[in-house]
Amino acid sequence: MVERIATLLLRPIRLSLAMAILVSASIVAAETFLGYFLSRHIPASTMGPVYVLGVLVVSFLFGPVLGVLAAIASGVILDYVLLTPTAAFTVWSWIPLVIFLTVALLAGWGAVLLRSLAVEAEARRSDADLDAQIARLLLRTEHLRSALPVAAQQLGRALGLPFLAIETATVAGDGQHVALPLTVSGNRLGTLTVPKDLPQGLTRRLNERVVPSLEALLHAAHEREAISQALETSRDELCRFAEEQAALRRVATLVAHGVRPSEIFDAVAGEVGRIVKADFALLERYDTGPTVVLVSVWAKDGSAQMPTVGSNWPLENHSIASLVTRAGRPERIQITEDIAGQLADWSRAIGVVSAVGIPITVEGQPWGVMIALFHALEAAEQSVEERMLDFTELVTTAVANAQARDELAASRARVVAASDEARRQIECDLQDGAEQRLIEVGRALRTVADLVPEDLVELRERLEHIGEGMALVIQDLRALSRGIHPAILSKSGLEPALTMLARHSVVPVELVMAVEGRLPERIEAIVYDLVFEALTNVAKHARASIICVELDMKGTKVRVAVRDDGIGGADPTNGAGLIKLGDRIQALGGTFEIDSPARHGTLLTATIPSGR
Repeated sequence: MVERIATLLLRPIRLSLAMAILVSASIVAAETFLGYFLSRHIPASTMGPVYVLGVLVVSFLFGPVLGVLAAIASGVILDYVLLTPTAAFTVWSWIPLVIFLTVALLAGWGAVLLRSLAVEAEARRSDADLDAQIARLLLRTEHLRSALPVAAQQLGRALGLPFLAIETATVAGDGQHVALPLTVSGNRLGTLTVPKDLPQGLTRRLNERVVPSLEALLHAAHEREAISQALETSRDELCRFAEEQAALRRVATLVAHGVRPSEIFDAVAGEVGRIVKADFALLERYDTGPTVVLVSVWAKDGSAQMPTVGSNWPLENHSIASLVTRAGRPERIQITEDIAGQLADWSRAIGVVSAVGIPITVEGQPWGVMIALFHALEAAEQSVEERMLDFTELVTTAVANAQARDELAASRARVVAASDEARRQIECDLQDGAEQRLIEVGRALRTVADLVPEDLVELRERLEHIGEGMALVIQDLRALSRGIHPAILSKSGLEPALTMLARHSVVPVELVMAVEGRLPERIEAIVYDLVFEALTNVAKHARASIICVELDMKGTKVRVAVRDDGIGGADPTNGAGLIKLGDRIQALGGTFEIDSPARHGTLLTATIPSGR
């Protein structure tokens, strides 16, 4: 309620001069009537405050001029109407009038000053509210230009202007409008356009309060927009960096796990394509002669006709692969009609217009090229090459690791093959050499024993005892030969050899075989050795009552499982035979596991590529 009354009192009173004079005269007349009525009850000399109050009201409502006139009229009426007249125009008759006029004029001036201060305070409060509204509008928007028309409309309505515009560009005034520049520290932020020939008070308000406030708000809005853009850019960079690191980590995990190079190549092509937002990604390896082999290809939508992985493409003079090969650094080209070659023809057929290529070097030698293809020129950002380079390092590591693994596997396979061949040779030498000679010696001893006279009983017994010992030596030699490489394995295959092992085992063996036909010789040898070593260990240490041997095929791999019901607790690190067998199996690309919980028996499992 108080605020509404204050607003009504501070609102400008728009009356004509005659009407203002009439209202002022009415106030003085009302005071005179009141004074005349009160003079019957109180002394007339005390009526001065009543007239001073009237002067205050007139001065507050209509300004200092009418306030002065009201003070003079009130003084004359008070002095010559209500008070007892004295001798006219004497010095003493003027003293009360002068005192009253002085007090009334001071009160009127105070009322005028109070009103001006109150109006100024109200104007500043209104400007502050307006600034707050515009600040909320400008500082909360994502796009400053879109908020300026709304801010101009609110500002124009608050100032009572028929037209007001806020522009971020430099605008010149015309015959009907004035352009007020908005600058901060010499930097042009925009232009405030208002109608021409505005009242002086409004013009002063614009120059002193509105323009500085707008300049500060626009500067803050520009700073906020710049900060928002910087934060958005930083957020995008951080997200992109996180995506790149996640992609690199996924590929690095594959490299660390030693997966096949083809899987790594496919993963790299896919990750690179997604990271650089390419439409296609290719990985090419240099081949003998001026050709490349496509080792991996990736497409964003997967719907295009893709080239065949493993196909050979010639290195044309202007192809991206040829440019990268000659320059030894990243290159980018536009796929125009004058570029010939299979890759260019395929690229044009699927709408590709630009390509970026990165060289891949392994151990200092060119290995291949990674290529990203785009449907639009602007899609290939300037940082594409740098982002692709991070993945080429992983490809280099993967290729080097794969080559090292292949060389190691080949070396181990050669060692295993040489060892198997040596064992076969030893078995043949024992069987065809020492064993045959011992058999001949045994026959000779029996022949000599038959020729000994019957009366030489002691000699005959000694010769028979030597023959029996010779038979035991031949039997031990045959057992040794079976442990090295039994002849039955080479002649008849794995099933008869394992059956023979089961018959000679001191622990009952249940043999289950589900393999049709013969396996490669080195696979049969390592399976036989595994079963032989397992049966020997069970007989020595397991205290088992039965052994189960299973042999079957799982896809292209042979699976061997030897299970017993013994005491368990076997430590594979203490068995030299099992360690060597594990190395031989791994050299062939297989796996070897031992599960031996205490008091629950032992399970040996091996999976070996069949080579079929």
